[in-house]
Amino acid sequence: MPFIQGKEVRLYYERTGQGPQLLFLNGSGVTIDDSRLLLSLFASHFDFVAYDYRGLGKSSEPPGPYGMAECAGDALSVLDAVGWKAACVLGISFGGMVAQELAVTAPGRVRRLALLCTSPGGKGGSSYPLDELESLPRDERVGVLRQLADTRFDDQWLASHPQDHRLVELLAGRDAAPDPGQQRGRAGQLAARRSHDVWDRLPSITCPAFIGCGRFDGIAPPRLSAAIASRIPGAELHTYEGGHLFIAQAPRCMTDVVSFLSRDGPMTERSPPGRPSSRGTRAVRATQPAPTEAPASGTHLQEE
Repeated sequence: MPFIQGKEVRLYYERTGQGPQLLFLNGSGVTIDDSRLLLSLFASHFDFVAYDYRGLGKSSEPPGPYGMAECAGDALSVLDAVGWKAACVLGISFGGMVAQELAVTAPGRVRRLALLCTSPGGKGGSSYPLDELESLPRDERVGVLRQLADTRFDDQWLASHPQDHRLVELLAGRDAAPDPGQQRGRAGQLAARRSHDVWDRLPSITCPAFIGCGRFDGIAPPRLSAAIASRIPGAELHTYEGGHLFIAQAPRCMTDVVSFLSRDGPMTERSPPGRPSSRGTRAVRATQPAPTEAPASGTHLQEE
């Protein structure tokens, strides 16, 4: 098994596939084993690396509390171990937070950046504080997570949408009580998540950026993605018909992300505000602007 010995922890990673180099950063509490189906889809297009976060999966427990800087440091350790001077980076949810911290800390290591269902923290707004749910009884916690994952997810909706019902079952299965070590790992990650704040540093990201959000996401509402896009020059903002798991609900998302990460060159062609893009997707104004400022004029906004 491939492991990386970092400064504080030993990280388990896997590398597979061929194509552009892509580092994948998973969501909160999610391991490689939890997400093999999704990872296999990306591995069919990229030279693909994923790893288990510190304290989770096959990676070792950290010696004490840590923050987002340490999480980004782990990602850099993985890049160093596989010999990549720079790579495309895809972060989902918590992984999007790590990806932002990585991109503002070491911008030269990120060629293209895709951020899905995440938040900037600070004045830009934070994702729902999932750590506050940890003290709830499991059944109650799963019920709250169901509604947060997609604000449409009531009994009537799920009865008529079997695919979404399967997603809820997946969430419930992941919430099953882990062993004590994994439980400590999840708690440590949720604590680090509370400190996430890259808002003031986001303008330092100069690589092409793809920001994706789900219209019905209660964990990372669309306004948070709009906030991120407003701070990164030339960022593309895509809104999909789904919730926090829109990557599984909106088939177009996977196509869009793979296409974006596979492009060459520093920047893609931008359409003038209000005009159709060259890909035929209708460009629209942001209906939910960033909390402290409107989206920058260079931000490309799309509805899928």
